[in-house]
Amino acid sequence: MVILLTILHVIVAVFLILVVLLQTGKRADLAGAFGGGGSQTAFGARGAATLLSRLTAWSAGIFMATSLVLSLLSSSGSTGRGSVLDSVPVKAPATAPAIPATPAPTPAPPPAK
Repeated sequence: MVILLTILHVIVAVFLILVVLLQTGKRADLAGAFGGGGSQTAFGARGAATLLSRLTAWSAGIFMATSLVLSLLSSSGSTGRGSVLDSVPVKAPATAPAIPATPAPTPAPPPAK
C-alpha cells in the first residue's frame, strides 16, 4: 500500500511540475510589460479557467492528499519499520571510579621554631 502510494505521489509530483511549467504567466503579453491591463482589480483580470489551470488544481489536491496519507502511514508505524533509535541498545549509566577504602595519610606537623 505504501509503495503504491509513493509511486502515485512521485507521478503526480512530476505531472504537477510539467503542468505548471506549461502555463503562461499572468502578465505575459506586451501590455503586462508596461503595467497595462487589469488596473481596476487588485490582482489583475481573471479569465476563464483553462484546462491547464484545472489540471494544476486537481494535481495539487491529489499531491497534498497523498502527502498527508503517506505522512500518517509513516507516523503510525504501519510500514513495519520503527524508529532508528529503537535499535540502539540501552547502556547502564556510567558510575564514578571506585574510591579507595584507606584514608589519605595525614600531613606531618610543621617543625617548631
